[in-house]
Amino acid sequence: MKIIIKTLFLLMSLITLSACHVTRRYQQPSPGNTKLFRDNNSADTNSIARLHWNQVFTDTLLQQLINEGIRNNIDLQKAYSVTRQAQAYFAQSKLAFYPSLDADAGVSISGSSNPNNFTNTSNNRVYSAELTASWEADIWGKLKSAKQAQLASLLQSAANARAVQTALIADIANNYYNLMALDQQLTITEESVKNWQTTVNTMKSLKNADVVTGAAIVQSEASKYAVQVTIPDLKQSIWQSENMINLLLGRVPGPITRSKIDAQQPLKVLTPGIPAQMLANRPDVMAAEYGFRNAYELTNVARTYFYPAITLTGSGGYSSYFSFFGVGSLIGNLTAGLTQPIFNKGTNKARLAAAQEQQQQALLSFRYTVLNAGQEVSNVLMSYQTAEEKATTRISQLDNLGKAVNYTQQLVRYGSANYTEVLTAQQSLLSAQLNSVNDRLQQLQAIVYLYRALGGGWQ
Repeated sequence: MKIIIKTLFLLMSLITLSACHVTRRYQQPSPGNTKLFRDNNSADTNSIARLHWNQVFTDTLLQQLINEGIRNNIDLQKAYSVTRQAQAYFAQSKLAFYPSLDADAGVSISGSSNPNNFTNTSNNRVYSAELTASWEADIWGKLKSAKQAQLASLLQSAANARAVQTALIADIANNYYNLMALDQQLTITEESVKNWQTTVNTMKSLKNADVVTGAAIVQSEASKYAVQVTIPDLKQSIWQSENMINLLLGRVPGPITRSKIDAQQPLKVLTPGIPAQMLANRPDVMAAEYGFRNAYELTNVARTYFYPAITLTGSGGYSSYFSFFGVGSLIGNLTAGLTQPIFNKGTNKARLAAAQEQQQQALLSFRYTVLNAGQEVSNVLMSYQTAEEKATTRISQLDNLGKAVNYTQQLVRYGSANYTEVLTAQQSLLSAQLNSVNDRLQQLQAIVYLYRALGGGWQ
């Protein structure tokens, strides 16, 4: 037995000297181009992604909804469950370095009979109890690489959970803002219907005074109905938006308490920071890198299958012809084994080739995620800038359209203008008012999208 142990120790020592050439040390992948934000070369390291979500969304009613969503959202709970599952696998991978231990107890009964007298039989019973331990030497780093792969998988699942929370907060905020925008558009539309009814009454009075014809009355009423028919659609959209928020909160459908869109106080300064901060903060980018690391370590595991596996197995126990506790004898066994693959139908080559391709796919997925993140930030910054520019112009448009409505109404009373000019002016004013709400919504949602695109919301 001593010879076996000494020989095995010497063999393990020699193999360890060359083991470092089997597995490869992990290196973080390069994201490629670091100029990810289009036309934004600022070196300012301040970023709104570092703000807690309640500093970005200051509406207290919205804050209550987000808190409830984080507690009860089904997708987020599933993501946490996946993380706990990955923790269990990682804990198992750490125990792979220890020997396995099995216990076995049994009774063996054998007997024979006299062919001349079948009632004369003899039975022998053997009682045995044994412990068996088996240990595989991690010479080539297979177990270590497998553990690192499970760690990467755990970190990836945790990053995915953070990405779910980031998306959840953004979805709740977006739907909340959209709901308030629909409320505002419904109010504007209902007020416009009242104004159209006033126009209809005015046209009837002017018809009695022979200033306009009957066509003016019919056309003005048709225009009023064209506006009024949009109200049911707005109410349906409000109903669906409320239900969507309830789904995000893990609730059954019902009304949502909310503020007004004009009362919102968005952030005035949107600082994206530098791309390196986004790469270190955005959960899906981190998850993509951990996915690459997992594939990298599994490639290391595939390499180790080309080299011999060394196992040490020992067993010891007790055997008796009387009972488990009777007089008997001790038994023991120690075995050292080395298994070198020679021909296994190309399994090891196929395993390594497949692992290398999966590693390459994971690298490409990481680089695509980085590029996509840069595109999202760039698009959102432009969306916010566009909304601000439109809001400034929209103020002037609304002011002039309001004056146009008043002027044409005055002129038509004196026969200096056609009734169609009044209808056109009112339709243009309503359209501009509804669009102004969309401009406001675009501005608020751009902040939400930028916060999400930079990886904010999970801290």
